[in-house]
Amino acid sequence: MTREEKLYQLVGLWEGRGGTGEGGDVAPMADAMQGDAPDSLTGYAVHGLGQLTRVFGTAPVDAVEGARGLTEKQRWLQQTSRHGIPALVHEECLTGLAAWGATTFPAPLSWGASFDEQLVERMGAAIGESMRSLGVHQGLAPVLDVIRDARWGRVEECISEDPHLVGEVATAYVRGIQSAGVVATLKHFVGYSNSRAGRNLAPVHAGPRELADVLLVPFEMAVLDGGVGSVMNSYAEIDGLPVAADASLLTELLRERWGFQGTVVADYFSVAFLQTLHGVAADVADAGAQALDAGIDVELPTGVAYLALADAVSEELVDRALRRVLTQKAALGLLDAGWDPAVDLDAIDLDPPAHRDLARQLAEESVVLLSSDGSLPLGDSGATTAATRIAVLGPNADDPSALFGCYSFANHVLAQHPGTPMRLRVNSVLDALRSELEGAELVYARGCDVEGGDTSGFGAAVDAARGADAVVVVLGDRAGLFGRGTSGEGCDAESLDLPGVQQELLDAVLDGVEPSTPVVLVMLTGRPYAVASALERCSAVVQAFFPGQEGAGAIAGVLSGRVNPSGRLPVTLPRSVGAQPYSYLHPILGGASSVSNIATEPVRPFGHGLSYTTFERSDLQVESARVDTGGSIVASVVVTNTGRRAGTDVVQLYGHDPVASVTRPVTQLLAHARVTLEPEASVRVRFDVPTRRLALTDRRGVRVVEPGAVQLRVGPDAERVEVTVHVELVGDPHVVTVSDRRTVLTTVLTTQNALEPLD
Repeated sequence: MTREEKLYQLVGLWEGRGGTGEGGDVAPMADAMQGDAPDSLTGYAVHGLGQLTRVFGTAPVDAVEGARGLTEKQRWLQQTSRHGIPALVHEECLTGLAAWGATTFPAPLSWGASFDEQLVERMGAAIGESMRSLGVHQGLAPVLDVIRDARWGRVEECISEDPHLVGEVATAYVRGIQSAGVVATLKHFVGYSNSRAGRNLAPVHAGPRELADVLLVPFEMAVLDGGVGSVMNSYAEIDGLPVAADASLLTELLRERWGFQGTVVADYFSVAFLQTLHGVAADVADAGAQALDAGIDVELPTGVAYLALADAVSEELVDRALRRVLTQKAALGLLDAGWDPAVDLDAIDLDPPAHRDLARQLAEESVVLLSSDGSLPLGDSGATTAATRIAVLGPNADDPSALFGCYSFANHVLAQHPGTPMRLRVNSVLDALRSELEGAELVYARGCDVEGGDTSGFGAAVDAARGADAVVVVLGDRAGLFGRGTSGEGCDAESLDLPGVQQELLDAVLDGVEPSTPVVLVMLTGRPYAVASALERCSAVVQAFFPGQEGAGAIAGVLSGRVNPSGRLPVTLPRSVGAQPYSYLHPILGGASSVSNIATEPVRPFGHGLSYTTFERSDLQVESARVDTGGSIVASVVVTNTGRRAGTDVVQLYGHDPVASVTRPVTQLLAHARVTLEPEASVRVRFDVPTRRLALTDRRGVRVVEPGAVQLRVGPDAERVEVTVHVELVGDPHVVTVSDRRTVLTTVLTTQNALEPLD
């Protein structure tokens, strides 16, 4: 290959430039960053092409027509470029394939709320099937950023504030999508979520201990246990060094220590940002040289910097990236003799019943019941009788798009094409309640918008509430991009109060009804909000994190009692914005203190979630009270359904390290399991936990498992402790290596001797 042919294999092409001209870009500064570069295949790729960017996800494209057009593009590349190498095609797929008419699954924060890796893996496989049916080879998901600040707009794209939960769920997604022959892409490696003041694309100041013990943990799991094929760099600059130019992360850690063999792709325009946003490169050629040297193999979405390299880098660096790119294309079959880009157009179905069923199940498992005084479920109180009148209020009650996150096609692309149909069968919460509560009379009033200060609709909402036997108020976010919403990329929050005048609407309704009237708050949001007063005043509060196209039915099912809620908070519910940034993984000094006037304790802790039945956890025991620092802790606990109906508990095992060489979290999740039980039934849940779950970076900067006492705790969440047991880690400090097991082995013993002690 000539130098030019090699460089073209290291870049993408985004036809249409990523900006629609009808409301803004779908990537940061897309129109400005692409400049005057050609954006058509025939004017750009005569020397070949590495990747085609978002053929289906930039504008509304009919799936069959898009697949037919993609086949033509690939054949043009085969016939025109000298080596005939097809392009690898990538798309966004965070909440399902971001294409017109494709199933929209719950947002990642809902994955975390489900605590169900197996279901997430099945969802990933379904998404991969849809992508392969169109001729797409790579998906830009999952997001492994650990939530550190609820103000950050991209919280909705994250799984949890616990790094191991993030790693387990994300690795399951990777396994699922790659089982369908689609390359998963971990993002954003690393530190992006730890930005100053929760602002998008802001500086990150994280020490090496926080990087190693929190932010890098899920990436290591997905690389080593998931065998992921691609990694995307973070936009962040960590302590003044942009990740896109950091060889210590992209090469030394990722490849040399972890053994990653895939491709590193640039987050959109992040290579050129080394010049324009970070100021560490003199021009785009310098930016390209730094990124290539650091270890970025493919510049996306278009070759702004790499095509300007000319002789700015050595042939050896170009060839290093080229080998990785061509190796991946070969593994996908793109270099096989006689490879045909055509797909079976008759088989394309982006929203089949099986995918909707998965979306429904995940949505149902992820709804979190935050509080209830017994008013829920509505079905238990006779609310479905013909005489019952239910007021359904709020800006998100009758808006299907309120169920979707920022990276859903509906909010990412269609929002910029007014009047274009969604091409999905999606009920609003109001629609779903009408179907769920057939015998009830439902009265609807919007009350206010998600944003803005217009209170003119308050009167109608209060009037509807006064005449009702029960009131359901549906509030929350509107996902969007770069300030065009209240949640999503570039939609960061200055306050953690509900946006606009929604809190005022809720207060007006609560003040306007009789104290005996049940008022249920349903929140459709992309982040946790500070709703302490609502938890105190409302009869019940239900949280759903953008639950997707089947989410309305899931919420209605929880309200009616058809669905027994089993979701648990994957992130703490804050008391105020003043407590941010906050994590349940805080050390002693990060908790509530008499020496500060700011109350940091959350109003609901990590792992919290109620059910319509009750559970008891008892008889926590360990198989050995002394465990080698390089071994595993085997613990088991009995879980009993003490209520009157079947339900699912999320069993949570926590660890507390009271004395260590550096400060440790007051508690940390070690293992979890979803267990479904009939009334009065019991099971024993056994966890085999590798000791590296308790690893820390010591005073020398070495990641180790230290000897000493550890308290194990089981309870309904991270704060409430029901049973404890102690183990002693013995031996020398164990230096953690990639050969150490990272996964927890879980067994549910359903035999009749569940209540008997283990031998």
